[in-house]
Order: sequence, then structure tokens, then C-alpha cells
Amino acid sequence: MPMTDYRAFADGLAEDIARGRLAPGARLPPQRTFAYTHGIAVSTASRVYAELVRRGLVTGETGRGTYVRSHDGTPSLAFAEPPATAVDLERIYSVLPDQADSLSRTIAELLRPDRLAHVVAPVAAAGDPEGRTIAARFLARSGWAPAADTLLFTGNGRQAVAAALAALAPPGERIGVESITYPVVKGIAARLGITLVPLGLDEEGLCPDAIAQAHRAAPLRGIYLQPSLHNPLGITMGPERRAAIAASLETHGLFAVEDAIYGFLSDAVPLAAHAPDRTILVDSLSKRVAPGLTLGFIAPPPSLVDRTALCVRSGGWGATGLPFAVGLHLMESGEAARIGLAKRADARARQALARKTLDDLVLRGDDRAYHLWLALPETWRAETFVAAAARRGIAVTPASAFAVHPGHAPNAVRLALAAPPCDTLVTALKTLRQLATEGDDSPIE
Repeated sequence: MPMTDYRAFADGLAEDIARGRLAPGARLPPQRTFAYTHGIAVSTASRVYAELVRRGLVTGETGRGTYVRSHDGTPSLAFAEPPATAVDLERIYSVLPDQADSLSRTIAELLRPDRLAHVVAPVAAAGDPEGRTIAARFLARSGWAPAADTLLFTGNGRQAVAAALAALAPPGERIGVESITYPVVKGIAARLGITLVPLGLDEEGLCPDAIAQAHRAAPLRGIYLQPSLHNPLGITMGPERRAAIAASLETHGLFAVEDAIYGFLSDAVPLAAHAPDRTILVDSLSKRVAPGLTLGFIAPPPSLVDRTALCVRSGGWGATGLPFAVGLHLMESGEAARIGLAKRADARARQALARKTLDDLVLRGDDRAYHLWLALPETWRAETFVAAAARRGIAVTPASAFAVHPGHAPNAVRLALAAPPCDTLVTALKTLRQLATEGDDSPIE
């Protein structure tokens, strides 16, 4: 059938959506039914629906069908701020009760007149030799340590990811990512003009064969992945899978951006230890210490140091004086490590509370993580569940926010467990459990 035919069908459905004949939340017929009704091949119907997904007009949920998206002008749920009155199970951030005291002492010391001139001075992408030595010692873990002379600093972890991706791929090029991934990466890639290519996952994480298949289809410039405590699925790769990914990088001449933001909650050896010449490791203090007082780190291989440093400078992603000084002080004093260890215990305790409260629902995740993946019963659609939870004052995130192709998202939500006090967390989880099992008074499409 000619290329224009499937687009003509898509144009017709798009007009129905624009004129309100297909309302937000309306379910489109199954593709086979659409094909039969219009006298076209099922493969053509599939292309019609894929075109509507590409235009952002519909969303498909695995096993649930295809639905017209809402276009109310609000930001994507992955980037919108939860209402001030909501119990925040959307953003993953933790501040322990005793942190304010230690942080206030640190900041007060750095604001002494004899130190303030240094604190407010500009910070180079490579910091200074003393800072690199402190950071390299802090980031080292069993089986891996970054080279101090290659370390770079950014304002936060997101900026570290942006600089690393920019160093690998100019606008118009392709980067492979896990098909379910950290949602901010999608926004970063869009602003950098990089095309994200979804790569298959299994129970151990990213599949090496998926890298090879995508690279054969059209060359990749690199991959982005989360080998430890994957956000949102909670998967942690074993050493064999990491070694297989490293071998694939070497075979295909690719570099990887390893997001190690949650690595402090795990003892896993980084991918960078398996592929030191092929991996740019990024990390930050936002989860270890506090989101409002953070510092980003990039540990590139020697061959990419200059290019990555240039991207940090040209992107305006460099660290600033006060957070840089506070971060170094916390790392050198051992306070950042102490807070990280305390958060390990806190994350495990919150996981135990969540699993006990939601024990009759389908959960996926790691006992060490600050987040949990909740597969919804068949009576729910993810975005409808999110809206129903919001009406009860609870902010959660739908699977579509994490899917590289939102039209093919699982019917699930991510629960961020880190922010609320534990008693508030349990109360909110009980509400979500009741909502998931007993339903809602509002109609479900």
C-alpha cells in the first residue's frame, strides 16, 4: 500500500482528536479491528497507530490498548513539580533528620572571611589538583577508582550526564538507551538534538545483543545505562552481564555513559572497572547528601577528557564555588560517607515498610533502592491511577514517563520512597494499596 495511505488514515484520526470527536482518554479500537473496519492490512493499521504515537497524539499501554492523550498544556508528569500539598512519591530525594546540623557547621566554616575569597572564585571544569584528589578518593570503591587527573566537575548529576552525552554525540546522531530509562535523559537528548534508540532489557538489565542489533541497523555513537539500582526498575547487573556489556563496547568501538548516581547504595563494581577505556562514569552528591547542595562528577577515559571538559564549559554546566567548596569539605571530612552509609540503612528500612504494606500487589525493585516499581491490576490504566492518586494528595509517576517510546509503556507506576517521613509514607502507601485493589469512584476508560 502506498506510503501516503497510512498517513492519510493517521491524518483523519488526528483531525478527529483535534475536533474533539475523539476525546482525551478515549480508547482506539484494536489494530485488527481498525484494519478490518477500514479494509486495510493489519501491518498498515500498525503504521497508522505508530504514526499517531510519533505525533504525540496517543499513548499505548502494553496489554491495555491505545488511548488519546490529554493536551491541556501542562508539562509532562516526569518534569512537573508535585503540588506543595502532595505526599511526594514522585521525586527521589532524601534528607536525614540530623543533616541540617552538620551542613550548617560546614557552611559556617567556609563563610569565614579568610576563606570566602576562595569560595566565591570561579571553578574550572577540572577543579584543582587538591579537589580532584579528594573526589577521586571519595568516589573509589572496591574494584575501581577514578584517575584523579581525569576527573571533571559539574553543578549536578544531570549536568554531568548532559556533558557526557554531548561529548559522545553531536546533534543528529544516535545514542542507545535502555527502553525504560531515567526520564530526564529524554529531555537532555531532545535539547542536544540527539536521537535516543531504545535497547531491550531483561531481568539482568540491558541486553548486549540489543546493542549489536541497534548498531547494525544504524551506527550508534554510544550508549547510556544505569547498571546499579536502575531507575525506575531497580535492576542491578551482575558481574557477568557487566563484562558482556564491556565486551560489546569493545567489539563495536562504542563508549558508554554509566550513570552511577545510586551506586552509593550498592557494593557492585562499576561498569567502568570492566571497560575503563570505554566508559564515562557520572555521579553526584544529590542523592548521597542533599538535592539542594550538590556537586556533579565525570570520570571519563583519558581519550575523552579534553572533549568532555570543553562540553562542560560550553554548556554552562560547570560547578560553582560554594557547592564545590562544601562538597569537597564534606568528602574530605568523612561526613558525606557517613551520610551515605546512614542512607543505605534508611533505604532498606523504607523498602521493608513498602513491601509489607503492598505485599499483595505486584512489585519489582531492589531491597537497597529508594524506589519501587508497582505493576497495576488490569482494572487500572497507569495515567488514570496517577490522577486518582493525585486527588488523594499523593504524587506518583506513570511508566510512560520512563519509556523512550511513551506509546509502548508498561501498565505500572514508580513509587519514590525517600522523601516523606516514614509514618506519612506508610499512610500514603496504604491509600495507594486500597486504590489499586478496590478502585476509584471516577470512571475508568
